[in-house]
Amino acid sequence: MFTNATRLIALALAAGAALALGVFVGGAPLAPGDVAYALLHPHAAGDANAIVWSLRVPRVAIAAVVGIALAVAGFLLQGMLRNPLVDPFLTGVSAGAGAAIAIAVAAGVAAPFVPALGFISGLGTALLVALLARRGSGIDAERLILAGVSLTALFAAIVALVLTRLARNGSDEILAWLAGSLAGRGWNELGWAAPYALAGLALALLTVPSLNALRLGSAIARAIGVDVVRAQWMLLASATLLTAAAVSLSGTIGFVGLIVPHLARRVVGTDGRIALVASAFIGATLVPLADALSRSLFPPIEIPLGVLLAFIGVPTFLYLYLRPAGATRLWGT
Repeated sequence: MFTNATRLIALALAAGAALALGVFVGGAPLAPGDVAYALLHPHAAGDANAIVWSLRVPRVAIAAVVGIALAVAGFLLQGMLRNPLVDPFLTGVSAGAGAAIAIAVAAGVAAPFVPALGFISGLGTALLVALLARRGSGIDAERLILAGVSLTALFAAIVALVLTRLARNGSDEILAWLAGSLAGRGWNELGWAAPYALAGLALALLTVPSLNALRLGSAIARAIGVDVVRAQWMLLASATLLTAAAVSLSGTIGFVGLIVPHLARRVVGTDGRIALVASAFIGATLVPLADALSRSLFPPIEIPLGVLLAFIGVPTFLYLYLRPAGATRLWGT
């Protein structure tokens, strides 16, 4: 019988293997020995070193950050709202970022500023959703869902309008963002997005004990001494920071925040302190593996990461959710 500690170690090893695989595969044909030499001699000259340290290593690191951020954000929101069908984009972060980026591209904003605009717009949209979801001093789950869905539909209409007016000028860039991709991302993008992801992760770790209580219902959580309002706002802030950081790096990538929490609960159970860590490890495995696959299936053409994850995520989610044996854990109770 495996303990949860053993399972977490196995998940950590799987994440490490996925990161290593992501460095060793790619569109450029490099021998494994050349990749290993480049990793061990980062300051050496040569094409292999340039490809490994300028392209593959930062891309794999970004994939891990995106996977961890979306997985943890999904876990937090599913637990807070007690709804297994919630994903991080419910807060409107992705829709707001997508609309801002579409408008920025149409307006001719310089490319280096576009991800930052998406990040800021995503945060602003999530704040608006949170304000619309307020009931008293707390957050109403039904209002949050309705506000998120409504604003997402509005911003999707804005993106569609921009695309119809652009013809072909800039439309490819917007579509690439909407499809999800890590192409062209490097150390600079990771450098400014990672602190926000770390801040969101720190908030998540601080609030996960309260999350265990919230899963039992607000009334029970209050009865055992949890400040429900404070916990809700901290959880929402954490999920928003994590999602905005991920979206600014990768564009719209679905299903990670939806299916990873289900997988984590199946592996280690429903204790939030353990399942959150498991979610992070699984996210850091899934996205780097999918990105490696997207780069290596039809080189030098890349399959959009969001498209590939949708093909993987839909059947996986249907299997997890419709399987009767897992119904209890899917609800996190």
